[in-house]
Amino acid sequence: MREAHEREQAVGVDHYVSDTPGLGGRLRETAADFRVREVETVTPEPVDAAPGSYPHLLVRARLTEWDTNDFARAVANAAGVGRERVSWAGTKDKHAVTTQLFTLRGFDPEDVPSVSGADLTVVGRLGRALAFGDLAGNAFEIRLRGADGDPDATVAALADWTPLGGGTRLSPETATTVPDGVTGDESGETVAVPNWFGHQRFGSRRPITHEVGRRLVAGDPRGAVLAYVGSPFDTEPEESRAARRRVEREAASDDPDWGAVLASFPSRLRFERSMLHRLVEGVSAADDGELPVAPDDPDARWWYALTAVPENLQRLFVHATQSFLFNKILSERLACGLPFTRPVKGDVVCFGDDTAGVAAPDPDRTQRATADRVDVLARHCERGRAFVTAPLVGHETTLGDGEPGEIERGVLADAGVDPSEFTLPGSYDSAGTRRAITCVTDLRVGTVDGDPVFGFGLPSGAYATALLREFSKAAPSAL
Repeated sequence: MREAHEREQAVGVDHYVSDTPGLGGRLRETAADFRVREVETVTPEPVDAAPGSYPHLLVRARLTEWDTNDFARAVANAAGVGRERVSWAGTKDKHAVTTQLFTLRGFDPEDVPSVSGADLTVVGRLGRALAFGDLAGNAFEIRLRGADGDPDATVAALADWTPLGGGTRLSPETATTVPDGVTGDESGETVAVPNWFGHQRFGSRRPITHEVGRRLVAGDPRGAVLAYVGSPFDTEPEESRAARRRVEREAASDDPDWGAVLASFPSRLRFERSMLHRLVEGVSAADDGELPVAPDDPDARWWYALTAVPENLQRLFVHATQSFLFNKILSERLACGLPFTRPVKGDVVCFGDDTAGVAAPDPDRTQRATADRVDVLARHCERGRAFVTAPLVGHETTLGDGEPGEIERGVLADAGVDPSEFTLPGSYDSAGTRRAITCVTDLRVGTVDGDPVFGFGLPSGAYATALLREFSKAAPSAL
């Protein structure tokens, strides 16, 4: 087991499970190097179904270099409607070619606008908007450019770490189509990795979202805003770093000039500018509906600044803190030598459902691995029917027992977090849940022009980089 890159350790990922040399290389040199296709679960009505009963037009979009939030806004703007009429099931990487579903409320087929870099196909109607998680998983075809070495040793190492039997993986009928020019064995190998939250969860250039969330959990919205708009990183352009350093200077002064700070911020830092604009603007009674606290609350202006960003990003701040703690729990479990693919006494195991060919963990169906049940649950895990879990901590979280519980409590104590602190105003509140600690997938490795191309599928919420980092072992900025 090798030590992870220092930037990964900053988001709780301390180890690689394979001891093989890294291939290096780069992901996403072009958008076509990173292809993602949703494994769909919704069954639409025909396009000519009554709009009164089925008001949501279902559209399949093939997007090139589009952030999901930005694309939704572009569609709404092109159609002259509010962004809230556009919904989707899963957020995808911007620097990629992605195929995913959207619903457009109140649209007819002829209303669907043309958007640059998007190929839109109307596939039917739904009676409701797509909700986050309305997909079984994602299928990937990813090229690692400039890699040096043979990936077979890492494939073998990960296969050795894989349980017998089934797991959280896509079946052959839902696997991706091999792109033109890719050669190699298409039969694949079943491999497993820890179900890490990838660095994208925390910010690829600025891994800061969990720090913002940590301040919210601590009841410090001012600190959350300043962490988001400040906190310069050396991976940013100097213009951005200079603007963020000014935030920190003004925040330390007795009379901060947020207007001057706003004027110094580059236009590309759209969300930061929106927050700063609200600090300049101030809170009024008319903003009561937008705030999770009363307008006369001492912290209202800081909550008001936070609500300048899309609601899904607001929720991500707290979720990223939960993700960081989850990563740390997995890191400690690895360091203690506890298994991932079978339970030990004290673990909490969840059962899974097969949806569209994906064995997906159901966190609402859990069972504790007591002394008299641990062997039975281990057999369920070997057959891909159940999964060892760790907590995404919230105010209703029940922690494990035995050594797994000691690890969970130790991580929370080290972070200075109590589950009750996730009782937060508005959409920031989180009861918590549990998440499988292992991803198992059928991996196919081919080549194109000497570069390895990885084909695999993962359940909804799992990160492709959790697998690819084991091969590359490069800095997160390369992934």
